[in-house]
Amino acid sequence: MNDDGRMDDDGRMDDDGRVTAMTGSSAEEAIWGHPLVTRLLQLCRRLQRGDRRRPWLADACLVVLVLAVFGLPDLLQHSVHQPSGDRINALPLGPAVAVQLGLALPLLWRRRHPLSAFAVIVAVFTAQWAWNVWLHTDVTLFLALYTVVRHGPLRRLPWVGAATAAVLALMVVRVSVVISPLVALFFLCSAATAAAALGLAVRIGTAYLGALRERTARLEVERDQRSRLAAAAERTRVAREMHDIIGHNLAVIIGLADGGSYAAATAPQRGQEALQLIAGTGRQALDELRRMLGVLREETSRNAGPAEGPELSPQPGIADLDALCARVRAAGPEVTYRTVGDLEALDRGHQLVVYRIAQEALTNTLKHAGADTRAQLTVAVEGSGEAPQVRIRVEDSGLPPGTTDQVRAVPRNNEGQGIAGMRERTALYDGWVTAARRPGGGWTVEAVLNPAPLAGAAS
Repeated sequence: MNDDGRMDDDGRMDDDGRVTAMTGSSAEEAIWGHPLVTRLLQLCRRLQRGDRRRPWLADACLVVLVLAVFGLPDLLQHSVHQPSGDRINALPLGPAVAVQLGLALPLLWRRRHPLSAFAVIVAVFTAQWAWNVWLHTDVTLFLALYTVVRHGPLRRLPWVGAATAAVLALMVVRVSVVISPLVALFFLCSAATAAAALGLAVRIGTAYLGALRERTARLEVERDQRSRLAAAAERTRVAREMHDIIGHNLAVIIGLADGGSYAAATAPQRGQEALQLIAGTGRQALDELRRMLGVLREETSRNAGPAEGPELSPQPGIADLDALCARVRAAGPEVTYRTVGDLEALDRGHQLVVYRIAQEALTNTLKHAGADTRAQLTVAVEGSGEAPQVRIRVEDSGLPPGTTDQVRAVPRNNEGQGIAGMRERTALYDGWVTAARRPGGGWTVEAVLNPAPLAGAAS
């Protein structure tokens, strides 16, 4: 109760003496948190675990319980009787024990072979009532009916119901001498219906719980698979970015170093310029790596709050293509860059993909065609409005005639990470990329990006 006399939200009394009902969630928590309910649940779990380890023990206990509760009272009278008018038909003790065992012992295999147990009990039950003998152990018929509905095949239930109705009709005929047939039929049918309904309810509940467990296990597997796929996708993205950054800048640095070593003896000034370009390219590569790793750290620790650190530059885009071409030119190749359409209208995702594809294609030109080749980069925006199509085309003249450098003569028909990375980037925008030899020598790389990215293609 609160200080002002009113009850709290869990259903306690207010200052007017009225008791308000508990909310559904609090009432449910109060019921399931009750010590008695908790102990009952623990007991049920222990019994279930024991039954799974030794299923025969529960069936044996059931047989002993039935014989002790229902069979023993008849045996203590030394005879089993049924009044029929003024006459009593007695059954000797030995046959009475045999009949009771015939009704009770089939319960030992009731869960393993429910139909067989039911058939034996029905046969003994029919013979007993054909002899006009009454036994309290007849309750096993309803236990067998429950077991068949609970564990047996559903397609046999109509036959089981017909057999139960037939033996109960025989029983109604026999007891009609002491009780009204309608009353006997009502109570017997009610007992049979209750047994079948209980078996069906338990069967449905068990199947539902099994489906929930299976679904939970499947969801856990799918969650683990999604985690692994997300981790693999993240590793692929990092590897692609690392390849683009390191591969391109190292190719430029190698080209500048080769040119500087050739010019060191004849033109020291050119060698000094090459060293300065190498230093600038290395610093730019280091900045890009720091930027990418900083973004990864930010995504990893997003839930830990804002982290202090240096301000990061944005990802490269269309405006950085001029600097990209200048770096490649500094390494030796003659690069021509032309644009068609309004490139500034592209979003950041399109611009990053265009930059990376151009970077990878020019890097391949530098690595495979050498410093004496000519390359042309064309970026065209086709269409108008909010959904243009972007086409990137890089052509090079190939190796100069008479080139014998084995490193530069590596064929490009064996695709490495570069072409695969370009294909992955274009696939995000439902596009395509091709790399083929030109008729006059050299190679052509062409990529097309469609207007809108696919679902989940955010970079």
